[in-house]
Amino acid sequence: MDDRIEQFLSHLTEEKHFSENTITAYRNDLTQFMLFLGDERAAGWPHLRQQDILAFELNLKERTYAQSTLARKLASVRSFCHYLARSGLLTQDPAEGLNSPQVARKPPRTLTDKEVSLLLELPSRTPTPKGVRDRAILELLYATGMRVSEMTALDVGDVDFANGTVNCGERLASQRTVSLSQPALDALSAYVQEGRKHLLASSDQQALFVNHRGERLSRQGLWLVTKKYVRELGLGDNVTPQTMRHSAAAHRLSHGANVAEVQHLLGHTSPSSTQVYVRIARKRATEPEYVGA
Repeated sequence: MDDRIEQFLSHLTEEKHFSENTITAYRNDLTQFMLFLGDERAAGWPHLRQQDILAFELNLKERTYAQSTLARKLASVRSFCHYLARSGLLTQDPAEGLNSPQVARKPPRTLTDKEVSLLLELPSRTPTPKGVRDRAILELLYATGMRVSEMTALDVGDVDFANGTVNCGERLASQRTVSLSQPALDALSAYVQEGRKHLLASSDQQALFVNHRGERLSRQGLWLVTKKYVRELGLGDNVTPQTMRHSAAAHRLSHGANVAEVQHLLGHTSPSSTQVYVRIARKRATEPEYVGA
């Protein structure tokens, strides 16, 4: 059964261009499903029944998974079943007609303009190569709203300093060129010219952001950079790089950008994904901080 899962994951990677993180989530979810089925379904996927999926859902509920996690795991199973049916391994799709669990979505947290300003300023208090790098990271996060995986995938050549733009996006559908704010461009220039060379272990390294060993900064590494300054500022542990992405979107809409511009900034394939920030921007417009802004 593992072979079928791997074939499905290859399909998602090669034809759907799903990100590495998404593929990892699918693999974990489907492996869990396979282990749940165990010896009872040892004959293989052709004998999969709708009752098996419902039993798996009940098992997840009994283990008190968060509703969002439950929904994701079942979505992985449904996608896999659709694939098996389209591939001809199943004569009937056992996931057909099954409803998705409803997930109550909370509005994403955003920072205020003042909080962002304080956060961006903090790394400058430590004028070391790491401090210069960290300022560039935070400025770029806020200027572009990039995903963490997109940030860590950047190479030096992706930044066009002459035109003030950066090319980003791991998946074909989300690849885009984004204009940089002047503070982000200045911070990146300072990092590339003054900070990065002191962190490099090899001149052959193409990664834009590198760690203390001179290797490409990992997703976890970038997360830790952000958390260091978030904690220093006392903003709480629920502020992450994703919060900077949310803030970038909401702030631009608050200050006059339209939905299409923010959709491009974030790399959303559908404007409906961007609409959540419209509601946040409207709410922010009534707050005292934005009077006369």
